[in-house]
Amino acid sequence: MSEDRFPLLVSLACHDLRTPLATIYGFARTLARDDELGERQAKFIGMMEQASEQMTGMLDELATASRIEAGRWEPALRECDTLELVPDARGEGATIETDVDGVTRGLEALGTAAMRYGPTESVTWEVRGRELALSPVLPAAAKVVTGEEPRDLGSLVARLVIEALGGSLALDGETLRVTL
Repeated sequence: MSEDRFPLLVSLACHDLRTPLATIYGFARTLARDDELGERQAKFIGMMEQASEQMTGMLDELATASRIEAGRWEPALRECDTLELVPDARGEGATIETDVDGVTRGLEALGTAAMRYGPTESVTWEVRGRELALSPVLPAAAKVVTGEEPRDLGSLVARLVIEALGGSLALDGETLRVTL
């Protein structure tokens, strides 16, 4: 298989995996409404629902990455203030036109990866116009967050989305600077 066909294969796989996943999720939601379930069974059904939602999100991310790599991504651009892209961010934003949902998911993934691989209890985002700064990005997380070490799907897709929209990511000490 040629390299240029691989993103199309991934896109097709993401599409085809949605049907069985939707079936699992649908049955889990149906079972969750059963008042006769015991506490343990209800807990397991809840875990199935949550895992199905997580898998759907991962399939969405993988499908986005494959469309970007195939040159077929059409971002849903709309105007927003950069301060709105990250909940609880500090600073002063700027009005930009971007794929708000894709960038928001990407920034959240970068923050999650910084905490998970740091490890650190929390991170903060500071917004200065079109530049967003995530800190701390501890040394153990730096290569994962920047995408140099491919261990986190969310971080990899975040970089693809931000760069496809004309932005950039750069590490400055323990701060990740994202320019949109």
